[in-house]
Amino acid sequence: MKRLLTIIGCLGLLWLSQCSGKKNDYVVTIKTSEGDMVAILYDETPKHKENFIKLTKEGYYNDLLFHRVIQGFMIQGGDPDSKNAAPGQPLGMGGPGYTVEAEFNSKFFHEKGALSAARLGDDQNPAKASSGSQFYIVQGTVMQPGDAESLKIDQIKLNAAFQKVVQDPNNQPLIDSLNQLYMTGDMQAYQRKVYSLVPRIEKMTGTKIYRDVSPEKVKAYTTAGGAPHLDGEYTVFGKVISGLDVIDKIAAVATAPGYRPVEDVRMTVTVEELPRKKITELYGYTYPD
Repeated sequence: MKRLLTIIGCLGLLWLSQCSGKKNDYVVTIKTSEGDMVAILYDETPKHKENFIKLTKEGYYNDLLFHRVIQGFMIQGGDPDSKNAAPGQPLGMGGPGYTVEAEFNSKFFHEKGALSAARLGDDQNPAKASSGSQFYIVQGTVMQPGDAESLKIDQIKLNAAFQKVVQDPNNQPLIDSLNQLYMTGDMQAYQRKVYSLVPRIEKMTGTKIYRDVSPEKVKAYTTAGGAPHLDGEYTVFGKVISGLDVIDKIAAVATAPGYRPVEDVRMTVTVEELPRKKITELYGYTYPD
C-alpha cells in the first residue's frame, strides 16, 4: 500500500471511560449504501482512538468515499479530497495535514474486520506513521489450516537469513534443488519447502526466525480470514463488531483502474458512548479481562 493509505487526571474524551473504571466505551457506526458497520476502538492505541473520535465528532468523514476497494484484501476511505471528487479523479493522498505516531500492538492483527490506519510507504515514511485520517477495513482471505505455519515465521528475518545461505558456496546443492522446484511453477510447494528448512536456516545463520503466535490468531486467520502480511506494518486500532457482511458487499463492487469503485460508495460516520455492558448486549462483543 504505497498510498495514503501518561495523562494525569480524567481529562480528555478518551480517558473518561478509563478513569471511570472502564464502564463506558465508544462505538463507531459507519453508514454506507451497502449497509452499516459498527466498530470499537482499542484503548491500547490511544492516539489513534482519540484522533478517530475527534474527527468523527467534527463530521470529518461524512460524505467521503471508500475510494480504494480490493476484493479479497480491504476497503479504504478517509481521504478528504474524495468528498467532491470528479469521476475518475485519482485519490489517496489527502489528509488533515498531520500524521499519527505508529502504535503497533501484537495483540491486534489484520483479521477480517480489523480497522487499521493507512500510511505512506516505507521509503517516504520509515517510522511507519499513520495517515491522520485515512483508514482501511480488512476483508482478506481465509488461510488453509495447512498453511498456518507461515504465521509463525518472521518473513523479514527469513529473507535476510536465506540470503546468507544463498551466498555460501557450500550450500549450492541445496540452492540448486530449490531452484528446480521453483522452476516447476508450483509456488505453494516451493514455499512449503522453504518453510520446512527454517530450523536448518536458523542453525546455519544463528537467526531466530520462528516467533510465538497465539492460538486466537491462528483460529481467526483460518476461519474468518484476514491479511497477515500486514501485521506489524500498519497500526490496527479497532475492529468491526457488527456488519462484516457489509465489508464483503463493498469489496464486491465494480472498480475502475486504481481500484476506485465505478459507483461512489459514500460513508457517514457517527460515534456514541455507551456502557460496555450495553455494547456486549447489542453487538455480542466481549471485552477482554
